[in-house]
Amino acid sequence: MAEQQTRAQIDKRRRDSGRVGYDPTLAGLSRGAPVMVYDGACNLCHGWVRFALKRDRAERLKFLAAQSPLGQEFLKRNRLPSQNFDSFYLVENAVILHKSKGFLSLVQYLRWPWPWLAVIGILPTHPLDRLYDWIAQNRYRWFGRRELCLIADEAKAERFLA
Repeated sequence: MAEQQTRAQIDKRRRDSGRVGYDPTLAGLSRGAPVMVYDGACNLCHGWVRFALKRDRAERLKFLAAQSPLGQEFLKRNRLPSQNFDSFYLVENAVILHKSKGFLSLVQYLRWPWPWLAVIGILPTHPLDRLYDWIAQNRYRWFGRRELCLIADEAKAERFLA
């Protein structure tokens, strides 16, 4: 007889796989485009958003600040931390990815040579996520914080969800 798993065990297994949920609502709002949900107060995250905007020539990626009303709704709907952000999320085909899996999926949308970083994905997830966590824990100290979220110019405004 198979052991019945608790909700916490199932959630832990999903987090360990890099998948933390499924959100067809956000996928619908972005019209199927992948969405990077990022910490709007983090300078490192802002840097990555600007980096991705410049290198996503096909303009496939959309962006959503976690602190925005829509970002907070997304986090609460998926039972993700809504105040202390320890990861960004990539919503791709309604699947919510985070940490190293989210990062390695994100670079696939950038122009060459950045998709080559996905080769790192052959390594076990655990050490990659530990590296991700170490960077995330130190990002404010190393890169600083900001009070205001990134404001896109008119040409890029359609890439940001409310």
